[in-house]
Amino acid sequence: MSKKRGRQGRTGQKYDRTDRVSGLVREIVASEIERIDDQRLFLLSVTGVDVDRELAHATVWFHVSEDDDLEDITEALEVHRQRIQQALARQSKMRRTPAIHFQPDRSIQEAGRIESILEELQIDSPDGQTETD
Repeated sequence: MSKKRGRQGRTGQKYDRTDRVSGLVREIVASEIERIDDQRLFLLSVTGVDVDRELAHATVWFHVSEDDDLEDITEALEVHRQRIQQALARQSKMRRTPAIHFQPDRSIQEAGRIESILEELQIDSPDGQTETD
């Protein structure tokens, strides 16, 4: 009777290490941004984190409600990046923490745009049905 090695033999949830690290980075970065006393970061939301397979780089995706403030917020994040990186190193207890890079998350605006297009298509057709029905 041979025991399986690797993830198959383990009990519990089966997450990749990159997924676990992404979740941890997201929690730490979001909590540290809340602690920073900078008015530019007041309405910022961390929407996700992507960590590469080598765990060397992490892209932190963020959303702001006003696109006009995007440049100021990106600048504020770069100003406070070192503090956030240090908090990640201190709280994660990893040997090497991934380098953080910030990117705006455009998916929410794109979803709103797609939704408005779909609503327009339903309004233009009789009885709210699309042409394919």
